[in-house]
Amino acid sequence: MAAARQVLWLWALLGAARVRCEPIRYSVAEEGESGSVVADVAEDAGLAPAQLWAPRARIASPAGRQHFRLERGSGRLVLAERLDREEMCGRSRTCTLAFELLLADPLQFFPIEVSVEDINDHSPVFPDERVTFKIPETSDPGSRFPVEPAHDLDIGSNDIQAYSIVPENEFFTVSNQKLNEHDVQVHLVLQQPLDREEQAEMDFTLIAVDGGSPPRSGSTQIHIIVLDANDNAPIFTQGLYAGQIAENTPEGSLVLRVMATDADVGTNGDISYQFSHAAGQSQSAFTINTKNGEIRVRQPLDFEAVQKHELSIRASDGGGLSALCKVFVQVVDVNDNAPEIVVSSFSSPLPENVALGTVVALFAVRDQDSDVNGQISSQLANWVVAESSRQQDGSTHGVGTHRNTWVFKVLSCLGHTE
Repeated sequence: MAAARQVLWLWALLGAARVRCEPIRYSVAEEGESGSVVADVAEDAGLAPAQLWAPRARIASPAGRQHFRLERGSGRLVLAERLDREEMCGRSRTCTLAFELLLADPLQFFPIEVSVEDINDHSPVFPDERVTFKIPETSDPGSRFPVEPAHDLDIGSNDIQAYSIVPENEFFTVSNQKLNEHDVQVHLVLQQPLDREEQAEMDFTLIAVDGGSPPRSGSTQIHIIVLDANDNAPIFTQGLYAGQIAENTPEGSLVLRVMATDADVGTNGDISYQFSHAAGQSQSAFTINTKNGEIRVRQPLDFEAVQKHELSIRASDGGGLSALCKVFVQVVDVNDNAPEIVVSSFSSPLPENVALGTVVALFAVRDQDSDVNGQISSQLANWVVAESSRQQDGSTHGVGTHRNTWVFKVLSCLGHTE
């Protein structure tokens, strides 16, 4: 090949060559089959078909690779192989193959340029099949989240023209901005606030479409994870808890359990329980488990001292939000107090002729227990010389305390024994 060119150039230097200065220009779509006709080069060059039968009439390419061949019988330029524009020229806007038609007798040069035109033979392709975004639920509407754009080896109108979300959703739209001939910025744009407690994750498809006819498309799966913010305070299952416990219940016994929930997760949803400082002195009689809210007896209870305890419980999450509830603990009385006798008056000694019905003693009996545990009855043991009657004095000595006044009278004559 090199030797032949040297011979031809030698002929040109000897003045025998005829050179056409302006190239003959053609265009052909890529991906054409081998043997496809490009043009009638003989007619365009003003040559008779017979001139192409010369032994040295041929196509000469500077690159040495023959993309075209000459049909000598018809004078037509045809494809010698299938052309792949992207393989030859990448994404350049122009793709031109330059070569020469050489005739040996007389020596003639006909420069030819063939523009390889793009067809829509490539679909858009995203770098990743699936993309995950972790977005705080506190993000403001209008926030933008960049997406790696798709790429299309085709150019011009066959390149990517639009992006869309399928199915459409109320939270995100897609925006694309062309920076230059080849570069584009693609963003997901937040349309309204996210709420992790309402929807923690969502999935949709991002589609890129080119402008070919028919259009081609490519897609990637978008996975959104909504990150939690501490936007929910704990909530007790009840605003008021009530329980009863006997006053002789052993220390460490369970009274009741309070429970709160928090819609947040992680640290923001971790709940701890404490007595509120507003609970007063009652809390000293109890303990609370900071983890599970169990309230237990801490020290002996005394119904006669305190009949009802009021506690205030605070549930706090890991982010500093809290809630309060009230707990009422009713102490149930047990029969742990004996009656107490207080003698108000007593006649002694008594004369043997004392009149019947004479009051000989007056005393009071009281019991600090309540209800049946505090009901009192009195009687004389071994001898019966008097009747007794109970008089309620109407006094109350502390809640649950019963007080009764007893009067003893002579029922029969007393005999004197030496």
